[in-house]
Amino acid sequence: MNVWFYEEHKENLRISYRVKKVLAHKKTSYQELVVLDMENYGRTLVLDGAVQTTVRDEFIYHEMIAHVPLFTHPNPEKVLVIGGGDGGTVRETLKHKEVKEVHLVEIDPEVVAAAREYFPEISSGLINERVHIHYTDGIKFVAEKEAAFDVIIVDSSDPVGPAVGLFGAEFYANVARALKPDGLFVAQTESPWGNEDILPRIYAGIRASFPIVRMYLATVPTYPGWLWSFTLGSKKYDPLAVDVNRIPDLGFRYYTPELHRAAFVLPRFVSQLLESPAEPF
Repeated sequence: MNVWFYEEHKENLRISYRVKKVLAHKKTSYQELVVLDMENYGRTLVLDGAVQTTVRDEFIYHEMIAHVPLFTHPNPEKVLVIGGGDGGTVRETLKHKEVKEVHLVEIDPEVVAAAREYFPEISSGLINERVHIHYTDGIKFVAEKEAAFDVIIVDSSDPVGPAVGLFGAEFYANVARALKPDGLFVAQTESPWGNEDILPRIYAGIRASFPIVRMYLATVPTYPGWLWSFTLGSKKYDPLAVDVNRIPDLGFRYYTPELHRAAFVLPRFVSQLLESPAEPF
């Protein structure tokens, strides 16, 4: 069998994967959803032509987007996850015993259904009694909350289609209002290599609403450019002030106490990118 799937990242860049089998393909109310079994990465979730997660490397992204903010906040009892219908971020969040409630806001029920059927190792936490799933627009959900959450994790897809509003300055301002007075949030903020045109604008939007803003990086093989960024906005707690010696081992495969600090050491070209003048979305 010689079937290939390609992700068109930009006009002049396509990333190709050899496919063993197409497991699901449907048009939901919001997007095109495909589940593939790929040669190198196994079962893979694709939304609107872009790879979202694979069973081989999902632990990198999910550990880094969850544990960095949850170890930065000293007592994250109530957590909101926006997007992330595959359940990976929820699974990692539940490893923190101090977390009493996890609210998952996913606009597309079909994503959660596909995760339950094809990605049980990723979606396993969705049946936990601490988890509450809301099938609604994350932008609207956040706008209606005030001082409600300790930590908000924005596990969104790329800034196209239903996710585009999750990268705007108005949304970040609403996130700040939805957080408690000592709350913090983190968002996936694209690749500093492949999305250098929009990353400074995202960073500027977050800086407009949070006094402490830190970007950190991880290597995610199935994302374009491999190098992927996350940006943390905090009202009080600095991730660089965390006592890493007190971080317990929760069975990590990528994240480590040493990496918690090291991930914030940015290559010079990334630092310069963030220093460039930019208008928020």
